[in-house]
Amino acid sequence: MNKLHVSARMKIRKGKLEGFKQQAAEIIRQTKEKDSGTLQYDWFLNSDRTECEIREVYESSEALAEHKHNLRKALGRLFEEFAYDHDVVVYGDLSPQLLEGARIMMPDVEIKVYSFLQGLESGREARRDLNGDLP
Repeated sequence: MNKLHVSARMKIRKGKLEGFKQQAAEIIRQTKEKDSGTLQYDWFLNSDRTECEIREVYESSEALAEHKHNLRKALGRLFEEFAYDHDVVVYGDLSPQLLEGARIMMPDVEIKVYSFLQGLESGREARRDLNGDLP
């Protein structure tokens, strides 16, 4: 599992939903234009529109680092003006350097990292490696 899957959550400041939505659209626009390794970047609002969750997939740790570099100003504005109480969960093998840098740059953000254990694809790939083809 070389890809990194990320789930980021945040709360939207009271009275700032429209600004939040506009800034989200700007961040997505910049992601499309600037990033080379972002595979998924989907934003979701809860039913009362007070919280947002972003589902992200990156080709690698380097692609996630590129994304954070490309979007640092736009994301900074998002948290300065429109959002707070941010936490991040990373699924995959995040480079130790990127994790350390993220914790230094975002000391108030809870970052959890989970390494891949097992799944449907890993079993298929293992059988393919051993037998050449899936049974």
